[in-house]
Amino acid sequence: MVTEAWMSEEILKVVPDARVEATDLHGSGDHFHVRVISSSYEGMRPLQRQRPILNHFKPFIAQNIVHALDLKCMTPEQAENSGDTAFDPHAEKKTEFFGIHIRRPEKE
Repeated sequence: MVTEAWMSEEILKVVPDARVEATDLHGSGDHFHVRVISSSYEGMRPLQRQRPILNHFKPFIAQNIVHALDLKCMTPEQAENSGDTAFDPHAEKKTEFFGIHIRRPEKE
């Protein structure tokens, strides 16, 4: 099972100067909310910040080691001004992490 510590270590391989806050949303080791805070993100668009991390995790997602990865990549200033940024696509409407999740049909 994947742990919050493992998730943080993997992200630090991609963004070594980052502060990483990983949260296992269900305690199941496969749904994570991760805040990646780095001054290197200054002047970068959100997808430019996320793409290297998503590329790193593609093999883990393909092998169903990680099922859901909610990334929030921000500068230290953005992190100071943001509140709770967690998003859980499988949460009940009554929880603080409610979101929408679209399931793709299985590929043959």
